[in-house]
Amino acid sequence: MGVPASQAIAVSTYILKQKLQRRKRYPLVLMLEPLWRCNLACEGCGKIQHPEEILNTYLSPEECWAAAEECGAPVVSIAGGEPLIHPQIDKIVDGLVARKKFVTLCTNALLMERWLPKLTPSKYLSFTVHLDGMRDLHDEMVDRKGVFDKAVKAIQDAKAMGFRVNTNTTVFASSSVEDMRELFNYLSDDLQTDGINVSPGYDYPKAPNQQVFMERGQMIAKFREILSLPDRARWNFTHTPIFLEFLQGKVAMQCTAWGNPTRTVMGWQRPCYLMNEGYVQTFAELMEGTEWDRYGYGRDARCTNCMAHCGYEATAVSETMKSPLEGIRAGFATIVGRRAS
Repeated sequence: MGVPASQAIAVSTYILKQKLQRRKRYPLVLMLEPLWRCNLACEGCGKIQHPEEILNTYLSPEECWAAAEECGAPVVSIAGGEPLIHPQIDKIVDGLVARKKFVTLCTNALLMERWLPKLTPSKYLSFTVHLDGMRDLHDEMVDRKGVFDKAVKAIQDAKAMGFRVNTNTTVFASSSVEDMRELFNYLSDDLQTDGINVSPGYDYPKAPNQQVFMERGQMIAKFREILSLPDRARWNFTHTPIFLEFLQGKVAMQCTAWGNPTRTVMGWQRPCYLMNEGYVQTFAELMEGTEWDRYGYGRDARCTNCMAHCGYEATAVSETMKSPLEGIRAGFATIVGRRAS
C-alpha cells in the first residue's frame, strides 16, 4: 500500500486509542476545503457551482488550523476548489505540518510551479495530483488542452525536489479498462509516483456532464476488469486491500461518512464530502447532531451509486483493524514492505 510507514503507524495508533476508549464514531481524515474556487471546470465535478460571493470566500490559516485541532483526525486532505489558488496555502500547510498532521494537498497541478519553492518537503506532506487518464482523455475530462503535460511536469519537478507525490484518478463511464491500464503503468513505471488513489465518480446532480457517471453494477464490473489485469502487480495503490475488494464487489461494506468529515468555507458540511444537507459551526455539532443512520447504501437514494473512497475507505480501515492488535500488525507490515521494496 502506498502510504509511508510513519503515517500508517500514526493512524494505527490513533485508531487503537479510539477503540480502547470505546468510541463508535471518530474521524480519520479531515476533508478541508479552504475555498471553492477552481481554475478548471471538469466534466464530472459538482463541487464548484456556487455564487461569486461564496467563490470569493476563503478560510484563513487560523480557521484551517482550528478545524484540524477541533476534529483531531491524524490526516488532513486539503481540497476545494483548487487549493493552490489560496494566497496563503503555504502558511496553511506549514501550520498543519507543525501540528504533525499528515497533509495531502490535492491539486490539478496548474499552479504547482508557483508554490513548490515556498513549501518544504516533509514526511508529513504529500501532493496528490489529479490525473483521470493519459493526455487526450485527461484533457477532455478537465475540458482544457495542455493540462496533462503541465501536471506531468509538475510531478517530475516535485519529485526532483524531494516531495512525496501521489495521484488521484476518478474512473468514469468513458474511462476504458485500457485507458486505466495505460495510465497506471505510466504512473508506476515512467513517473514513479509514490502512490495511486482511484475511485469511481460520484454522480453530482450539478456536474456539467451527467453522461460520465456509472451505476453501481457498472462500477463493479469495470473495477473487476481493471484490477484483474496482470499489470496490477506493478500498481502501488494508496488504499487498503479491503477497499479494492469492495470496488470489485467481493466484499460488502456500509459507508462511514463521519470518518471523513468536511470543513468548508460555509462550516462543517452535513452529512459528507459528497452530499450537502446544510452546515453546522462546530465539529461536535456535526458528530452529535447528524442522524448518521439515515445515510448510506439502501437508506438514501443519493447513496445508491456511491462507492467513493471518501465514504468507504474509513470503513475498510476499520474492518482491517477489527482487533486492537491489528494496528500494530499493520504498522509492522508496512515497515517490512518498505524495507523489502
